[in-house]
Amino acid sequence: MSTENLPQNPEQSSRKPRVAVVFGGRSSEHGISTVTAGAVLRAIDRTKYDVLPIGITREGRWVLTADEPERMAITERRTPDVEGLADSSEGGVVLPVDPANREVVYSEPGSVPKALGEVDVVFPVLHGPYGEDGTLQGLLELSGVPYVGSGVLASAVGQDKEYMKRVFISFGLRVGPYVVIRPREWEQSAPDGDKGAAARKKIVDFAGEHGWPLFVKPARAGSSIGITKVDDLAGLDDAIAEAQRHDPKILVEAALRGREIECGVLEFEDGPRASVPAEIPSPDTHAYYDFEAKYIDSTPGLVPAPLTPEETARVQRLAVEAFEAASCEGLVRADFFLTEDGEFVINEINTMPGFTPISMYPKMWQASGIEYGELVDRLIQAALRRSTGLR
Repeated sequence: MSTENLPQNPEQSSRKPRVAVVFGGRSSEHGISTVTAGAVLRAIDRTKYDVLPIGITREGRWVLTADEPERMAITERRTPDVEGLADSSEGGVVLPVDPANREVVYSEPGSVPKALGEVDVVFPVLHGPYGEDGTLQGLLELSGVPYVGSGVLASAVGQDKEYMKRVFISFGLRVGPYVVIRPREWEQSAPDGDKGAAARKKIVDFAGEHGWPLFVKPARAGSSIGITKVDDLAGLDDAIAEAQRHDPKILVEAALRGREIECGVLEFEDGPRASVPAEIPSPDTHAYYDFEAKYIDSTPGLVPAPLTPEETARVQRLAVEAFEAASCEGLVRADFFLTEDGEFVINEINTMPGFTPISMYPKMWQASGIEYGELVDRLIQAALRRSTGLR
């Protein structure tokens, strides 16, 4: 690859803050991350910021990609990938590990490494493990590079649904009934050799207490990937196998009867504030709000949610409490059930929620008076205000 087309060191021209948009990644949410990156790249004000798109392939290689948001869209019900956007099949990008040096380097086999200039802030639009779960955040902390979104602890808590619920419970937030099955529990055999017998009994006992259906899901995944609604014992093993394709640790939740309500939280100069909430109606062609309903068929949400003023104020308060409980920064989407008895039960938070043009987080803020471009700018500015390290 010729270095003539590589981004030039910004010191050679006017020095605007330089934003590296990092996307793709090794998780099953690779495609949605790439779609999100396209929307963010399209929205960043180029008169205000220099931009460096960096993709991470499914195998974990960091690459330069074309700054062409139009190629990062869902087409024919398929999501894009970094491999199709990479400038080179061999070249790679390396971030600094010295906090005194923020210079990004590009190298190819047989070529002299080329400095691409310093990065002032990273906008990581990665979803799922190896990006949203504190791993990338830890790397950026070591590098001394500010970044959009939550830090290591909050990102890890926000990714692991078990510990997320434990944190919420400790802060007095109401969560639904659940049980966790760890890998070693599923691997254990009964005296008769029946693999997973004890784990299966644990789930059956849970169903006996809370009833069917159950939702079986990966403990550390998002975008509704790997989730199965199980109506009886017959479908349990297949549901577990599907969840374990994405995470060896699984979470089993009791079905909650109620309305699905979401609320966005955004960090302002004076602290976090909540958006108007949205409601996710039950999709007509899907058993629940799964990946296809969310991203492929674009099941529309109701923004703002048809709630009473008291209900709206209550869910906004709870969303901010969840943000604070997990020590989040930047942004969060908090998902709730409004049960038949009028109580809000928190289901989960997303520290890097879906950020595509059809995603609920930007739609809620648009309804709150902040358009997509301003939302992106606020997140970058919040990251630039923060230091790395302990804070």
